[in-house]
Amino acid sequence: MYSRKIVGYDLSDSLELKGCVRALSKAVYQAENTCAERSRNIKGLIHHSDRGIQYCSNVYTQILKRKKINISMTEENHCYENALAERVNGILKDEFYLDQTFMNTAHAKRAAKNAIKLYS
Repeated sequence: MYSRKIVGYDLSDSLELKGCVRALSKAVYQAENTCAERSRNIKGLIHHSDRGIQYCSNVYTQILKRKKINISMTEENHCYENALAERVNGILKDEFYLDQTFMNTAHAKRAAKNAIKLYS
């Protein structure tokens, strides 16, 4: 939230855990490399999410704990409690047209990657 930069994302055709883990891995990799350049470690980072089952899973939370990343979750699974994330999603959909119907997954992934690159 501090930088409003998207550091990890994954476009998947399901809500399965593996997509969230891929996004988290990208974010951790980005954080570790950024911190290494600045002679800092990632300890003390905060991972904020809603209460989706993927983010509460043992696999997901163990990755965060191993990396010493603090876990923060909304009180309820309610979009108003995650206003910044919902706003970013809205911007990507409205201003970068990610709410359109894509011809295939590859096209959607390219569009998402370009939109996130431009947004960040």
